[in-house]
Amino acid sequence: MRASLAERCCSLTIGRHAPGPASRDFFFPSWRPSVRLRKSPTDADRRAARASMEPRDELLKSIWHAFTALDVDQSGKVSKSQLKVLSHNLCTVMRIPHDPVALEEHFKDDDEGPVSNQGYMPYLNRFILDKVTVDFDRQEFHKMCWTLCSRKNLNQSKLMISSDDAFKVWCIFNFLSDDQYPLVIITEEIEYFLRKLTEAMGGSWVEERFEDYKMLLNARQQSLSAWELISLVGSGHFSKGMDKQTLSMGINEVYLELILDVLKQGYMMKKGHKRKNWNERWFVLKPNSMSYYVSEDLAEWKGDILLDEYSAVAPLQDKDGKKCLFLIKSAQKSFEISVSDKKKKQEWIQAIQTCLNRLRDGRPAPHREAQQKRREIRLRRQEEQEELELRMRELQVANEAKQLELEKMRRALEEAAANAAEEEQRRLQTQTELQDRYRTDLEKEILVRQQIEEQVAQKSTELEQYLVRVRELEDMYQRLEEALEDERRARQDEEAVRRLQTRLLEEEATKRAELEQLHLHQQRTISETEAEKQELQKERVAKENALQAAMEQLEHLEKERQGALEQYQTVVKKLETATNNTKSWKHKVAEHEGLLRLIEPGSKGPVLITNWGPAAFSDAELSHREKQWQKEKSEKSQAQ
Repeated sequence: MRASLAERCCSLTIGRHAPGPASRDFFFPSWRPSVRLRKSPTDADRRAARASMEPRDELLKSIWHAFTALDVDQSGKVSKSQLKVLSHNLCTVMRIPHDPVALEEHFKDDDEGPVSNQGYMPYLNRFILDKVTVDFDRQEFHKMCWTLCSRKNLNQSKLMISSDDAFKVWCIFNFLSDDQYPLVIITEEIEYFLRKLTEAMGGSWVEERFEDYKMLLNARQQSLSAWELISLVGSGHFSKGMDKQTLSMGINEVYLELILDVLKQGYMMKKGHKRKNWNERWFVLKPNSMSYYVSEDLAEWKGDILLDEYSAVAPLQDKDGKKCLFLIKSAQKSFEISVSDKKKKQEWIQAIQTCLNRLRDGRPAPHREAQQKRREIRLRRQEEQEELELRMRELQVANEAKQLELEKMRRALEEAAANAAEEEQRRLQTQTELQDRYRTDLEKEILVRQQIEEQVAQKSTELEQYLVRVRELEDMYQRLEEALEDERRARQDEEAVRRLQTRLLEEEATKRAELEQLHLHQQRTISETEAEKQELQKERVAKENALQAAMEQLEHLEKERQGALEQYQTVVKKLETATNNTKSWKHKVAEHEGLLRLIEPGSKGPVLITNWGPAAFSDAELSHREKQWQKEKSEKSQAQ
């Protein structure tokens, strides 16, 4: 029956059928059922099913290999007729009644064309895997899938292992590969398998050789497919110095442990229940049972010792001429076992006790538990790596945002610097214009002074003639001189008030500019991110206090400017009064002297001409005032 089934499976690989879009992508189902399938006994063994439960994901791995083998032209599509034959073979080997009507009903929408890639996976789950209610031969199931895919992918001529050993390596690959498609085995699991294979062959693990191979593997893809793993083991790269028989025995030992869950095996003596005689049997220990056969070729099965959480194992005293005895108590009966030496006795008792402890704790076989831990560690590393990448992306985004913010601030500073430079240029231009105007006024005053000096020299002769009359008018001149002194002082007060008013206006403009800068800075501060809200709130309060102080100072400057304006008006009134007095005295002198013109006293220096008329101060006073003005200007620039 097996040969005929294999022949029918091999017939599926021919490419006579039209390809359909039912691709290998259907092995990425979003729903992963937790139902476990029981393993059935073979007809040759004729024994009750005691096999361990196998997850559906491991069944899907073998089906995936068979499915991809049907894709002859590697287009990712399989014809509907091929899927029908595959489904029939799966139902046969898994002992499920095949219902072709249900298959046709499921694919009725695809009668006129190829099966869609979403069509086969629901059918496989619903009409095949969900209907597994009896035990089936797991090895026969894997053999059927292996027969489908090995003809297409395996090149036996280049391997130093048999096809049976290649099948075992293929099963080990399915066990160690992750539940991601297409199936691959990563570097960590490759090293785990090669270490176990080396230990099973009795050799020593060469770390340097694997490191060199891992560097070569990482440079390519960091993983292997099932056929690449078979080629690696079959090439003998990691079994140099070992013959083919040793390599085959090592593969078989690893296969028994990882795939068939064999924890320990060997010859021991068992006492019969009816005849009470002792017979040598080959015992095979698994996580939940202990089977015994006539010989190690497992050709003739004699019975099983079922283990559960209520079973027990204990040493016995030597009796009936038998040594190294121990007792196994199960739910049905008890078994007396004898081994050849005390070391084997202790090893078997320890192995059976370990199985019982794992059954009580609900833990799987050691190699399955180790595989689960390795997968959890890899998953945890992957999550940490993803979290680290996410954090790096967040930091990069934050850094880019900060760079944009700094760029905006730099542009704002450049604009402010350009505005300040432009303002300084305008101020220097205004200062230059004022200096030119002052120089022009000074030249005019010098010219007027020269003219007056000429007039004074001309009138000096006339003054001698009227000296007597001048003495008579000394009292009048004295009063006139006092009036001129009042006028000079009034003009000095007026000029001081003008300077004060100019300084107050400049300070007011400066304070207004500062207030505008504070206002703009406050507006920018308010528009900052929410994360800096509390810190900016404090800064805003401090700046509001500074703004309030500046407003108060501005009000104070306003009051000072108002006072200076009032003082200026007072001085102007005094100047007008003094000017009126001067004109009155000049009029009286002119009437008294007749044709004599009023001139300045001869003892005084030449009179300067300013923008407001004849000046009331000398050259020394003008030089002193100019130096004082330059000093005040430099102090104001340093203060800014």
